[in-house]
Amino acid sequence: MNKKYIQKNYINLCSPVMGTKIYDYSDQFFGLASRLLKDEPPVFKDGVYDKNGKWMDGWETRRKRVKGNDFVIIKLGLPGKISFAEIDTSYFNGNQPQYASIDACYIDKKSKKFKWSNLLSKQKLKPDAKHGFKILNSKKIFNFIRLNIYPDGGVARLKLLGDVVVDKIKFSKNKFDLLNVLKGSKIVACSDEHFGKAENLLLPFKSRNMGNGWETKRRRGAGFDWVIIKLGKPGFIEKFDIQTHHFKGNFPSHCSVQGFFSIKNININSVVNNSKKWEYLIKNIELKAHSSIKKQVTKKSKKINYLKLNIYPDGGISRIRSLGKIA
Repeated sequence: MNKKYIQKNYINLCSPVMGTKIYDYSDQFFGLASRLLKDEPPVFKDGVYDKNGKWMDGWETRRKRVKGNDFVIIKLGLPGKISFAEIDTSYFNGNQPQYASIDACYIDKKSKKFKWSNLLSKQKLKPDAKHGFKILNSKKIFNFIRLNIYPDGGVARLKLLGDVVVDKIKFSKNKFDLLNVLKGSKIVACSDEHFGKAENLLLPFKSRNMGNGWETKRRRGAGFDWVIIKLGKPGFIEKFDIQTHHFKGNFPSHCSVQGFFSIKNININSVVNNSKKWEYLIKNIELKAHSSIKKQVTKKSKKINYLKLNIYPDGGISRIRSLGKIA
């Protein structure tokens, strides 16, 4: 197993996949506010104009000729704790805001008033750049976000990286997919994601194309690729569905799935390099091109909250689904 790997510990709470939507805005004359939330990287279309001017892949307001500043209010699909903010001004060069700040609040069904607290103080923005900011009050729960820009301009994307608050999610007593990102499951580490992000494995809808799955580079040495998933809640998994949709000449030869349970928060370094912790749930499953392979767990289902998908030796998987119950 490779000692080098990619460590992750977040979900983009601003993703439309999570059910996040634009709630309100001051202006969106040149570019729709909803473009802020797109998962795809921003693009530039040379020579493309719409009825209001140059088409830009982001949220862009008109030039402000009165006092004040522009803003957009975002309703998170699932309440969460935010650890990191990314404000992306890609392709906005000369029309980016001078500064930006972020406010947040939590509104339950009883309360209808916004009581904003500052999540990110006023920060200077550069043209055509990604800006990363660590959030200090990352232990608070929020479900509404307000991005403020000063005084006006364009932002391509906003990402808020953190954790879904699992206690706010309704879990069924019946069997369901324990690996769904909407149930709080997340990627915590993977060996490689050269061609496709590991987070795609947990998306709730069927993959759209080859770029919408997890794909590693071609392995030229010993070893194999893998990804580690933390379940939103511990559970018992009875069946897996390994999907290779759109991977026709680059699917793995075979795969296996391992799991274990830990009460404490684990040290990822020790778990990655300690195979003794992992117990096989399914082993040596031959994979096929552009298909769905369903396999029952080989032994009596055990409670787990960490899962490891191994692919041999490399390649692409579009989704991994499970069928089980919470513990």
